[in-house]
Amino acid sequence: MSTHDRPPHHAPTSRRDFVAASIASGLGLALASGAPRPAFATAPAPRAAATSSNARIGIGFIACGKRMFEMLPEFLGRADCHVLAVCDVDTTRRNHAKSLVDAHHASSGCAAFNDHRELLAHPGIDAVVISTPDHWHAIQIIDAAAAKKDIYCEKPLTLTIAEAKACIDAVRKHDRVFQTGSQQRTEYGGVFRSACEYIRAGKIGKVLHAHIGVGVSSVPCTLAEEPLEPGLDWDRWLGPAPSRPYHSVLSPRGVHKHYPDWRLYSEYSGGMMTDFGAHHFDICQWALDMDTSGPTDIIPPEDPAAQYGCRLVYPNGTTAHHGGPHGGTYVGERGSIYVSRGVAHSIPPDLLKKPLDDGDPRLPSATSHIANFIDCIKSRQRCICDVEVGARSVTVCHLANLAYWHRKRLRWDPKAWRFLTPDGSPDAKANAWLDVTRRDGYQLPSF
Repeated sequence: MSTHDRPPHHAPTSRRDFVAASIASGLGLALASGAPRPAFATAPAPRAAATSSNARIGIGFIACGKRMFEMLPEFLGRADCHVLAVCDVDTTRRNHAKSLVDAHHASSGCAAFNDHRELLAHPGIDAVVISTPDHWHAIQIIDAAAAKKDIYCEKPLTLTIAEAKACIDAVRKHDRVFQTGSQQRTEYGGVFRSACEYIRAGKIGKVLHAHIGVGVSSVPCTLAEEPLEPGLDWDRWLGPAPSRPYHSVLSPRGVHKHYPDWRLYSEYSGGMMTDFGAHHFDICQWALDMDTSGPTDIIPPEDPAAQYGCRLVYPNGTTAHHGGPHGGTYVGERGSIYVSRGVAHSIPPDLLKKPLDDGDPRLPSATSHIANFIDCIKSRQRCICDVEVGARSVTVCHLANLAYWHRKRLRWDPKAWRFLTPDGSPDAKANAWLDVTRRDGYQLPSF
């Protein structure tokens, strides 16, 4: 799922507002310190490239909603790709997607399926693009990996923490190329990548605080029943989620041009916390060089009704706060950087204008998120938003949601993927929250 045209829950901050917010968050005190720059750990060497073929890459789309229609033109426009099949549980959207592909190819050869497993079995499919609601992602990722397909999956990657770990394991077992759709790492003029380079190069000193401005957690779905949309396989739309009557807020009627609000309900998504958190907490992970780890201490706000204020503390003491201007504000001992889509400010004001030094870290760049995915299919290297990147970033969001929902301080072991008690033993109560119960017939596939 993308949030390209969804209004942010916090307006982008001006330079004046940024300066005031930074001072309020303690930047004035932080600037008094002269701590050394943090060490930079380089990324692991990429895997050896596999033998590539000049043949076009066969693409299948799983889900035909707004996000699919945003991505489809780029795939259709690539000479090295051939869209062979589409899949959706809504007949109207499925047929509309097929008609677009057929019109582009001037043929009637695009296959159309109701069940993603039929698409995975279709001849010629090399890679799939998944943009279903979040509660379906893990099942489809695991099925696609087992079918030896490379995978582009929209963010947020999963509904639960257990699913995030399972997706890493499945993709690694079957040696698949994987791209998570957190495209802030590659697009938006490179503003996020540049900000992360300055932060990781120590230009603001040790990062003390990050303020991540995204929306709130999801809530249980209590929508009333509506007449069922003709041509919709409602049982399969629900999939692993609890059975409930149809409502058009969850699966809009016909072809639509908006992002549906199933993402507000906990049966299907983690709310705006995961929806935009998978963008901005993802950048926080990148800035802090935490793509294979995460926070270890998650502290809910003292006010039991508060929807903002959760603190996520990393092993080095850096604290990520849920709240603040839309985007990310990074407060260090010698400066501060605010970054969001299309904008970046700093204190001192000229910090981002000074070129990085020759020895400073550089992060990977790409012309587009889709281009990076296709390039990696050919080279067999890992994508900029590899499966573990997406899994770790959405886990940060899930950790915050669990702290809000249960109003409990959580101690997380990112290496073991388990909660711990203060004495270091397993926290059985919290570990029961790592996953959800699924309906019969829609369990996670074994792999």
